[in-house]
Amino acid sequence: MSQLEMNNKRNKLAYLLSLFMVVTPQLAHSQSLLAQTAPEIKHAVHEHSHDSTTYVCPMHPDETSHEAGSRCSICNMFLVEDEEEEEKGSHNDHLAMEQKTYVCPMHPDETSHEAGSRCSICNMFLVEDEEEEEKGSHGDHLAMEQKTYVCPMHPDETSHEAGSRCSICNMFLVEDEEEEEKGEVDHSGHDMSAMPADEHAGHSHQAASTPADAVFNAAEPASLNDGGSIKYVCPMHAHIISDVPGTCPICGMNLEKVEVGGSSKEIQIDVSGGMQQALALKVARVEKDTLWKFVQTVGQVDYDESQINHIHARVNGWIEKLTITSVGDKITKGQLLYEIYSPELINAQDDFLLAQDTVKRAGKDANYHDLVRKAGLRLELLGFQPYQIKALAKSKKTQYRVPFYAKSDGIVKALNVRDGMYIQPATEVMSVVDLSKVWVIADVFENEQSWLAVGQKAEISVPAMGIKGIEGEIDYIYPELDPVTRSLRVRIVVSNTDIELRPNTLAKIGIFGGPNKDVLVIPQEALIQTGKENRVIVKLEDNNFTARKVTVGMLSQGKAEIKEGLAENERVVTSGQFLLDSEASLKGSLMRLSSGHQH
Repeated sequence: MSQLEMNNKRNKLAYLLSLFMVVTPQLAHSQSLLAQTAPEIKHAVHEHSHDSTTYVCPMHPDETSHEAGSRCSICNMFLVEDEEEEEKGSHNDHLAMEQKTYVCPMHPDETSHEAGSRCSICNMFLVEDEEEEEKGSHGDHLAMEQKTYVCPMHPDETSHEAGSRCSICNMFLVEDEEEEEKGEVDHSGHDMSAMPADEHAGHSHQAASTPADAVFNAAEPASLNDGGSIKYVCPMHAHIISDVPGTCPICGMNLEKVEVGGSSKEIQIDVSGGMQQALALKVARVEKDTLWKFVQTVGQVDYDESQINHIHARVNGWIEKLTITSVGDKITKGQLLYEIYSPELINAQDDFLLAQDTVKRAGKDANYHDLVRKAGLRLELLGFQPYQIKALAKSKKTQYRVPFYAKSDGIVKALNVRDGMYIQPATEVMSVVDLSKVWVIADVFENEQSWLAVGQKAEISVPAMGIKGIEGEIDYIYPELDPVTRSLRVRIVVSNTDIELRPNTLAKIGIFGGPNKDVLVIPQEALIQTGKENRVIVKLEDNNFTARKVTVGMLSQGKAEIKEGLAENERVVTSGQFLLDSEASLKGSLMRLSSGHQH
């Protein structure tokens, strides 16, 4: 740029500034001052332009400015940064990067300021100088020292040293979750892709050489099929098995001693005396006893259906007098129930009296005697009692209101008529039931149906009424099971002379079956029932226990029959066995491992 052009530019700038001062009234008094200091302002602007960024117009290079976002006064385009300034800035950054020094690990004299350079002697990659690397890693080392490690099983056990162990369970301390999350956030800023391939491979190889990875990368787990021996197993990782005492390479816990039987593969659990007291363990002996087939269930009192009497009028007529007022009334044999007016009954009585008169007039003619018999039979079939027929023959007077009487004692179960009603033979006047004998229908479980037989004795109790010890007898076993409840219905006949048992009352029932003599029994609470098999915990010695599979037979009166798996006088755990069984469940895991299954 020539000197003439620079002078023109300065003059133009001075003109614009003076014009701005004239337009603004508040600054008009400073025009003279501006004219005097114009050379100084020009010089200051010129000085400042060397320190700040310069923006030029792409179309008119003479148009420049030091303010970002300025426009060209000619074409109104935005001014852009001068290329010479950018090259200076990038050159400064390149110089800063060149300040790092890289040296050869084998030949320290070979140095370079460029990342990725190789040694001219051995062709190895040059690495950053240790002095500078120590400066950068010193802050990271301090941050690592601040990390807190805690025990997963005992959170109170903490340490700031990596690789420390818990003083209680000997597990490796792990990094605190809160600090680990912070570390993950900070680590997210690193570019792992920038790591050299060789360094990344070396890091992977180092991680795979830890004891835990060596265990997990093993081809096969330890086998337990090498005869009876003592093994040491990690409580947290069941596949960690050792022949000698030690610690788990994964979590650092002490390996627990486990005795493994040879052919029977029976796990023996060692429980100290103090632990037995803490677990409140109780044992019972396996002994021979007699188990009774005693069925205890519930049932419901019901009517004896053979004692229900349905009363119907055998003629058409009208109820003239009804002596029964409501359901539940108690009636006795011979009691008047109702009187009925029926033309059919009147005709039948007249026919009977006419036949008697004919016999008297005709003498001993057999045909007339047979006519009297048939007329009397007709009255009987229409509902007359024999004594009523004799009374009619003696009085020779027709009854227009014929009375009907109860044939037995009972309770009115249903009443369907009232005074003045017209009835037909299909109309049920009432039903009467005799409660001197009732049925008790009991529901018996499906697995106990083989214990039942007709004629067995039963004991009935009704707690709601305070009734106990009523004896009954099974008189019928229903031929099918209830498809919903899977229970068998059993009918028990019970005498109810005092009418204490009321129909539809719930009752407790005990049915006494035959004895099952001389069988091995244990308390039923000693059984561990899993659905697929039954197990018990057997006490071998003072401190040794084992889980054993058993075959169970009959369950009755709180005792269980043992068909296989136990011998007489052995001891089984009846309280606390589930805690030992959870420890012995290691058996299944070890057996699966020994057979090649891994989970």
